[in-house]
Amino acid sequence: MNKKSHSESILPERQVPEADSRRESKRSGPLQRLYRWVLHWADTPYGTPALFVLAFAESSFFPIPPDVLQIALSISKPRRSFYYALVSGIGSVAGGLAGWLIGFAFWSAVGDFFYRYVPGCTPENFHRVQTLYEQNAFWAILGAAFTPIPYKVFTIAAGIFHISIPVLLIASSLGRFGRFFLVASAIYLLGPGIQTLLEKYFEWVTLALFVLLVGGFLVIKYLF
Repeated sequence: MNKKSHSESILPERQVPEADSRRESKRSGPLQRLYRWVLHWADTPYGTPALFVLAFAESSFFPIPPDVLQIALSISKPRRSFYYALVSGIGSVAGGLAGWLIGFAFWSAVGDFFYRYVPGCTPENFHRVQTLYEQNAFWAILGAAFTPIPYKVFTIAAGIFHISIPVLLIASSLGRFGRFFLVASAIYLLGPGIQTLLEKYFEWVTLALFVLLVGGFLVIKYLF
């Protein structure tokens, strides 16, 4: 009995939740906190402008994709789902042009910063993108715009490796608008119940659809 009483005096019960809270905060990390910060805009009057800014920034340096906020806004107002998709698409394609400009005009000055602090921006990834651009820049950008592949790396690399702006614009528009309108269609047709599935499996769905798209073009090319 004395031993039990002594251990309780060393570690009072009220301290356990505090320790759990600290561990939970440590586990969540800065990226999870940033994720929650992005989501909080859905509960403010500035959700739509925030969506545009997020889509723009994610195309060149920001780590959280705009789909997160777009889904939250669309769930709250399903009839505006396609409007939010349009906002995401315009912001993202405009941000892609900003990424191209960073790579084309400012990379020598800001490259080290991106290598250190922007997720996905590594010399190895840029080298891989260069190889893809040498094979087919249009399909490489389209794939990055539609799938979970880091789009920002491709927009910046497009400027570094002097990919033409029309190729960037057309491929980005097809990929980005296709992705965001896919989200809008799912929410508009299936309702709020689709939110969990979108958050868990959307990246896999977009990847699978892109593989099917490429496969379809290859079959057509082979047959005709």
